[in-house]
Amino acid sequence: MENQYEKTIAAVATAMSDSGIGIVRISGAQAFEIADRIYRGKKEKKLSSQPSHTIHYGYVADQEELVDEVLVMLMRAPHTFTGEDTVEFNCHGGVYVVQRVLELLLKNGASAAEPGEFTKRAFLNGKIDLSQAESVGDMIAARNEYALKNSMRQMLGELGCRTKELRGRIIHEIAFIETALDDPEHISIEGYQEQLRETTKKIKKEINKLLKTWDNGRIIKEGIKTVILGKPNAGKSSFLNALTRRESAIVTDVEGTTRDVIREEINLQGITLHVMDTAGIRNTADAVEKIGVEKAKELAEEADLIIYIADASRLLNESDKEIAEICREKKVLVLLNKTDLESRINEKDIRLLFTEHISVISISAQNRTGIEEVEEEIKKIFFRGELSFNNEVYLTNARQKEALREAEEALSRVEESIYAGLAEDFYSIDLMEACDALGKITGETTGEDVIHEIFSKFCMGK
Repeated sequence: MENQYEKTIAAVATAMSDSGIGIVRISGAQAFEIADRIYRGKKEKKLSSQPSHTIHYGYVADQEELVDEVLVMLMRAPHTFTGEDTVEFNCHGGVYVVQRVLELLLKNGASAAEPGEFTKRAFLNGKIDLSQAESVGDMIAARNEYALKNSMRQMLGELGCRTKELRGRIIHEIAFIETALDDPEHISIEGYQEQLRETTKKIKKEINKLLKTWDNGRIIKEGIKTVILGKPNAGKSSFLNALTRRESAIVTDVEGTTRDVIREEINLQGITLHVMDTAGIRNTADAVEKIGVEKAKELAEEADLIIYIADASRLLNESDKEIAEICREKKVLVLLNKTDLESRINEKDIRLLFTEHISVISISAQNRTGIEEVEEEIKKIFFRGELSFNNEVYLTNARQKEALREAEEALSRVEESIYAGLAEDFYSIDLMEACDALGKITGETTGEDVIHEIFSKFCMGK
């Protein structure tokens, strides 16, 4: 039975919607032969006889019937993304015509590609490591400038290179220990424990540095879960409209207008905010409004950031104290709203509600003043004002984070063995575990089931 990865595969590589162009990709040993069966060019030339990395104008045909006018890109192995012979048909972008070209390729010998199979073949053929493959999926899913930049760095192999370098240093120590144990007459391990302790300490430090990027990396990739809290009629919906620069929420003078959660996705200076405007926090007998208040509290528990809108034109009350309590142990930004009206409270009053230091900004959501300052402050809260991509790679993948954590724990056990004065055999066992854990990041020690799970999440045609 033919192995799936020995087949020549085909899939649509662009979105299935009406567009200017649609690309159908085919990869495998028979790519040129199958392409020849449906291509009609000038002077009856065959694609299989043309040089690599060239583009040819012609038609796709089903026997005598012309289906579409196309440009065909030819790429020969091994200088392709998958490492295999690859042909790409650039068609007109109608859904039907692209689907028809794909059907013709399947009819003439190609097999339908599995989700992510082109990228999976690139990995299996050694064109990219697993961290680079995962970054391809992250790049497709990128919703903001920083997520795209970080995915690009990882796709270029930054994380893989760092991991391989650390793994290489561990392998060197394993090899030394094993050789010394096999040939004690010629290789002395006297004083080696101290040397290994220093090496282990340095490697752990570099792993820990990567792990520390996780929180910011997750936010770069997934965005900041942001919940807007405040009393009824404090200006929460007006603030949301000012932030989105459009009328996202209904604004009235009637308290309790917002009952359900209003969700918006905002690109804020290169970072994505998932903003949720919630019902005003207060004691209420209204059953529907009460459900909205409880939902607001639940969302606040899961939030990365709480924006607390305080009404400067009204005195603080028990509802404000309740909101301050909800905000404890959370990243919180307090906005003193309605500063265009006569103020009855000030920043000092707000700070008395909190035991820890908080950021307070005066705004007028109605007049849309202070919004730029809010944007800058949010960036400071999470990234100390700026993100640098000169030398930094942010960890955004939970699987990779877990592998690094496993490696760090294994190296800690090596240190414990050294302090306990255990035999060198114990060092090798834990060093090998650290080595295997780091190998999971690049795919060198990753099981087939995990690899299948990773690529099954990719879109078709990638």
